[in-house]
Amino acid sequence: MNLDDRQKKAVAGWITEGLRLSDIQSRLNSEFGVSLTYMAVRLLVDDLKLLPKDPPPKVDKPLVAPPPQGKEPRPGIPPAAGLPMEGEAAAASPPVGTGKVTVSVDLMARPGAMVSGSVTFSDGQSAVWYLDQMGRLGIAPQQQGYKPSAPDLQAFQRALESELSKLGI
Repeated sequence: MNLDDRQKKAVAGWITEGLRLSDIQSRLNSEFGVSLTYMAVRLLVDDLKLLPKDPPPKVDKPLVAPPPQGKEPRPGIPPAAGLPMEGEAAAASPPVGTGKVTVSVDLMARPGAMVSGSVTFSDGQSAVWYLDQMGRLGIAPQQQGYKPSAPDLQAFQRALESELSKLGI
């Protein structure tokens, strides 16, 4: 299908506005009376050497966020498994973040996981972590029976959230 220069400029303008090809197809029909198939619109845009814009990425809410210190946990959200409630064993455990917890994300997720990686806790113990398709966080320590301390778990959750947000997840 051959379009005149005015129609070609309109299509180029629509592309720069960020319209999708299906929207361009509809506007060509409504504004110029030109009925094209989706494939014809794709070929037209390609012939005009135009590149449609990608839609903005979805921004999901954080997967796990510990409650801020000194505040009540968010209503309706249970505390993370294995972590003490506020005031519970607070005197026995050291302040959060006293140890160094490092988190890395695998380039390719492990089978059965949406995203996975490894973590090294402040005591030098390491584990594999993963988020499954249901959004559940799992940790598999290398030493059988190992349980990280509550402050390490909190530091791990913060570090994991930070790493995933860097990747746009």
